[in-house]
Amino acid sequence: MQTIETPRAPLAALLPDRSAGPLASDDILTRFVGWVESTGLSLYPAQEEAILELLGGKHLFLKTPTGSGKSLVAMALHFKAMAEGKVSFYTCPIKALVNEKFFALCEAFGAENVGLLTGDAAINREAPIICCTAEILSNLALRDAMLRADYVVMDEFHYYADRERGIAWQLPLITLPSTTFLMMSATLGDTHLIEEKLQEFTGREVASVRSAVRPVPLDFEYRETPLHETLQDLIRLGKAPIYLVNFSQRAAAEQAQNLMSVDFSTKEEKEAIRQALLEAPFDTPYGKDFQRFLRHGIGMHHAGLLPKYRLLVERLAQTGLLKVISGTDTLGVGVNIPIRTVLFTQLFKFNGEKLATLSVRDFQQIAGRAGRKGFDTQGSVVAQAPEHVIENVKIAQKEAKGGKRLPRKPPPQKGFVNYDKNTFDRLQTGLPEPLESRFEVTHGFLLNLLQSEMVGGAEGYQRLVRLIFRSHGSEYIKRRNIKEAAACFRTLRNAGLVIVNKGEGGSSASVAVAPGLQRDFSLNQTLSLYLLDTLNKLDHEAETYALDVVTLAESILENPEVVLYAQLHELKGEKIAEMKARGMEYDERMAELDKLEWPKPNRDFIYTTFNAFADKHPWVGAENIRPKSILRDMYERYMTFHDYVREYGLQRSEGVLMRYLGDCYKALTQTIPERYRNDELKDIIEWLRAMIRHVDQSLLDEWERLKNPGEALLPRAEAPERRPQELTDDPRAFAAHVRNELYRLVRMLGLRRYADAVALLRLDAGGEAWTAAKLEAAMAPYFEEHGSVVLTPQARRPAYTLLKETGPRQWDAQQRLLDPEGHGDWMLDCAIDLTGRKVDDGPLLILRRIGT
Repeated sequence: MQTIETPRAPLAALLPDRSAGPLASDDILTRFVGWVESTGLSLYPAQEEAILELLGGKHLFLKTPTGSGKSLVAMALHFKAMAEGKVSFYTCPIKALVNEKFFALCEAFGAENVGLLTGDAAINREAPIICCTAEILSNLALRDAMLRADYVVMDEFHYYADRERGIAWQLPLITLPSTTFLMMSATLGDTHLIEEKLQEFTGREVASVRSAVRPVPLDFEYRETPLHETLQDLIRLGKAPIYLVNFSQRAAAEQAQNLMSVDFSTKEEKEAIRQALLEAPFDTPYGKDFQRFLRHGIGMHHAGLLPKYRLLVERLAQTGLLKVISGTDTLGVGVNIPIRTVLFTQLFKFNGEKLATLSVRDFQQIAGRAGRKGFDTQGSVVAQAPEHVIENVKIAQKEAKGGKRLPRKPPPQKGFVNYDKNTFDRLQTGLPEPLESRFEVTHGFLLNLLQSEMVGGAEGYQRLVRLIFRSHGSEYIKRRNIKEAAACFRTLRNAGLVIVNKGEGGSSASVAVAPGLQRDFSLNQTLSLYLLDTLNKLDHEAETYALDVVTLAESILENPEVVLYAQLHELKGEKIAEMKARGMEYDERMAELDKLEWPKPNRDFIYTTFNAFADKHPWVGAENIRPKSILRDMYERYMTFHDYVREYGLQRSEGVLMRYLGDCYKALTQTIPERYRNDELKDIIEWLRAMIRHVDQSLLDEWERLKNPGEALLPRAEAPERRPQELTDDPRAFAAHVRNELYRLVRMLGLRRYADAVALLRLDAGGEAWTAAKLEAAMAPYFEEHGSVVLTPQARRPAYTLLKETGPRQWDAQQRLLDPEGHGDWMLDCAIDLTGRKVDDGPLLILRRIGT
């Protein structure tokens, strides 16, 4: 195999030989500035000031607008670390952004010098530059009091105030006294309390660089015209592409639909879009609607969409083909879409507790995405007035023309928070809210400290007390945390996880963690430990063993609520029909419906084993097991992704379902040890992998890309072509897909749903289409002999399926029918011919015969 030699990464090429020793600060600055200039860029004053402060050994808060080059300052700190032979970390809140930064740093410093640590991947963990989520660094700092992290970049530092995750941004600041920190965000506000605490803890000065100067300035406008008129005016003024900010996925989809009655693109522009979409797959239930929006010139972008659709919108927007994109406020945390104008549909949202006016931080975070450096000389931020205000303006205009006086439209009574132009002005000019400390003590936090390197036992508890007093909260909150720490310690001791040994001869007592407790326990692995603990309690000989493992894996995953409530809605519909048929009264029916819950296989077993686990492992108090059946439901009912979306009306939430299935795949492959995987479970994993690849290959591509970062950095001409991979290119995935198609056909025939079985077939042996009557006649001798077809998990065993390649893109496929007597003497004899067609170009199977 030929080895491709790639040129040395540009910043790595500027580093001194290890034998030469570290570079001086002046040399670091000279070399880095030279590299910046070689790329055709020059440093802004705020960037220069920030880099000089870091080279002077100070911590730094960098408070500059979006697009002002904070990443370049972070790159300078990584270069300084490498030039001094030290270790640096880059952290941010979102795994997708960590992955993106990982590849950017690989390109600058070489893949051999950059590592990645997220919940999904661990690559090159001993590298001098580590990219990770904030929680990963926080756990490392807790577990290892001597962690080597000479420099830490904390991007999106405003997450410090996040109610649930903020502690992860605070812990490194109170556990790593030798580290130099760079804390960056466009919306930091007043940080003087954090600065004082950090300087007190580390003994080094904390600098702050703030600038309101944007490379691309913004203009602001408050509009009292209908939305479609506002959009038409902005496009006429050359302010496209426009990102329409909604605060729910449903609202984003509804706005896209509402705008279909207005033309924003010319015929020529629509033709260019059509040409760009010729090779794009719109093969999911929502694909038809999504394609219709795109061809009209309207994009859509939110987490409910499949990744391949979001990537398509990003690509079309980057080529200038989309003028309007309707999306959600996730724009503020990193979406790869070029935007000239940000248009707020409203200035309030649900903040986790109630509907409220946008915070200054949220508004400025989203607004800051307007205007593209290198493309735009001006960005625009526009806010729509409330709908009733716009309606009343129209009424006033009619009256001014001599019409009779009309009643004004009142504001909505529900689902609305009043705002006006003064609100908009305040959000523009206001200083982001102060960052509030979110430090709190949990069982897992305490256990991490008791097990931490170098300071175990009693010293670990004393370290916790010191951390509480170093934390950034008020004195009242610190006293409360001390009480919570003592309560947590007593709980761990009562559970037998912590042992207190009384001192002898006047010595003080010592604390030890119970023997046998997993050393690799972390705050993020609680439910995985339950899964591993419970696998041994399953009956490995049971017919449903593989599905029971799937159920356990599903029970530790987050609930995709939109899917679960769709399941519950369907169950309620069936139950209502059943109760009406029985003549039950309305009140009785409602009482029965209140008892229903979404499907939870092995419900009692899971709750019982989890409660027993929680008694022995009290840190799971903040966790909860979540039994459900989505993957299992799909598998047991022989359903494809598309079937499932249609069954439960999930067209607008395809991305939620696919993300959940991806989490299932990772849980089954990364958490279930090999010794617990029987042939059927392996088959389920392959079936799931094939389905994910078939629906949206971009997910598996991303995982493979993370496994092979060097490949992504090859010059374009030398890099392997990243074309959409045909399912047949992966023999295991293709075989799993064929088996599932055969199982679906078996199920329809076994249920005597012959019309549905016809929909799964291409042709019969004579080249003619099958009909329901033909299938019924073909199955009649079987049913006369055996009575029924077994459709239990046993019928899906791979041993009952034969797939044999007979020529280029041609296969024979045979599926045994499992009868109640277990003879298996009947089969479906099929052929597959993909000559000149793809796997997803209609039905796959050519049924030749049904017989013995």
